Amino acid sequence: MTFERDPNKLFPHDRLFAATVLRLVPSFVTPNAVTWLRFLMTPFVLYLLYAGDFAAGVPLFVLAAFTDALDGSMARVRKEITEWGMLYDPIADKFLISSVVLLVVVRYLHPAIGLTIVGLEGALVIGGIVRKRMGLRVMANVIGKTKMVTQFLGITVLLVSVWTGTTALIPLAIALFALAILLAVASLFTYGL
Repeated sequence: MTFERDPNKLFPHDRLFAATVLRLVPSFVTPNAVTWLRFLMTPFVLYLLYAGDFAAGVPLFVLAAFTDALDGSMARVRKEITEWGMLYDPIADKFLISSVVLLVVVRYLHPAIGLTIVGLEGALVIGGIVRKRMGLRVMANVIGKTKMVTQFLGITVLLVSVWTGTTALIPLAIALFALAILLAVASLFTYGL
């Protein structure tokens, strides 16, 4: 059984995006430009969260994470898939998620949770580099994408908890991070390492 996603196959969210959000994105904006935007947004997200400006930082984090779904859908719908995008889109995701995890999860939950998540993300990046050097195709798989969504949800729940002072959300954030860690380990094995 293969877990790799066919980069040319449209998924239900691609069709939804094509009918809605992608109509608002000018044709001169490329999927790779959206990936670059995520790279550029990450330091601003970090600054706002570090400064405690959750009213601006949380929505900017959500927007930055949304660009992950947007660039992939744009590439598939517009048939603009590139080798650069298949390599750097996951790196942009890991840069955003790992840096926010180091800032927020380590600070508000526990360093072990944050360092485990970042360590696994690092292993996935190294695995991608090794695969690329071996001449193998580097692309996300379903488990890896599910892991990223779970990490995003965990971070968002934790940020909302800190922002609003709702400690009842902390167990949900921890459960999401535990699931994300399990998915990251599974992703390592399905990634071909």
